[in-house]
Amino acid sequence: MTPRERVHQAVQFRSTDIVPHQVDFTILAKRRLAEFVGDPDFEEKIGNHLATISHRRAAKWVEVAPGHFADEWGVIWNRTMDKDIGVVENRVLPGPSLGDYRFPEPMSPELIAAYPAFVERSRDRFRMVSMGMSLFERAWTLRGMDQILMDMLQAPGFVHELLDRILEYNLAQLALALSYDIDAIHFGDDWGSQSGLIMGPALWREFIKPRVARMYARVRQAGKRVSIHCCGDVKEILPDLVEIGLEIFNPFQPETMDIFETKRRYYGRLAFYGGISLQHLLPHGTPDEVRRETRKLLSILGDGGGYIASPSHAVTPDVPPQNLLALLEVFQNQ
Repeated sequence: MTPRERVHQAVQFRSTDIVPHQVDFTILAKRRLAEFVGDPDFEEKIGNHLATISHRRAAKWVEVAPGHFADEWGVIWNRTMDKDIGVVENRVLPGPSLGDYRFPEPMSPELIAAYPAFVERSRDRFRMVSMGMSLFERAWTLRGMDQILMDMLQAPGFVHELLDRILEYNLAQLALALSYDIDAIHFGDDWGSQSGLIMGPALWREFIKPRVARMYARVRQAGKRVSIHCCGDVKEILPDLVEIGLEIFNPFQPETMDIFETKRRYYGRLAFYGGISLQHLLPHGTPDEVRRETRKLLSILGDGGGYIASPSHAVTPDVPPQNLLALLEVFQNQ
């Protein structure tokens, strides 16, 4: 059974020979582990089941000052500390109006050129197209987190207009992605804090849900899987997400939900990807604790399919290399 076949089986809630697994790394964590094991190519040898092409990383970013990059939307990202994403340093939309703002072209030459090579090099793995910052996150990077939340109450017409334009952009990119032999679209849009929805369920259902539903429907109509990365405590809207077609939920944080009860409750309707604590277990546990807890998760969550084992986010540099090796040891010796 190939990794691709194994993931397909798991998300159809069928038992597999081993539990599919995935470990992604932040830039600094990857560099640290490569130095520790003395192998810059170690990531290709750890048995990851997913292959991902990122729309965000395929886009052309321009370095406008040392460590500061402008994306295709005009947002300036300070990457002097956070090398992977960065911190927004400007406000593209200073007021609740699109004004003369020009949206980027969804079909960049860089993105179009990236797909054939991605499909070719990932034949045996489950191919995911990552569409990060797919709606709410894109809106707040343009307007500011504080302002977009206030706009939902004070200027709702503007928020609807902005989100509709972002949706239009996303649907164009989906048309390109779905024309290739891929397995899933992995939308990225963080709606949760550690203790609940950032905007609350009522505003989420007014502004976010209808547009997310349209994107999910487009993917399902093409016969592909719908996956989402959404950090935080969003369990109160999991029924909504299942209703509109979500099939795989990530990162499945044990700090924000009871992962065992959640898997039981949604078994047969929603598969989960993640679940291994990146806030407590991996950075602060011992290697033996990592092995013991990982075996437990594989045994319980992996039973009957419906689970892709993974840390609950890309591994951060505060995780000791010894703990990562303990995790990989369990994954590779199922």
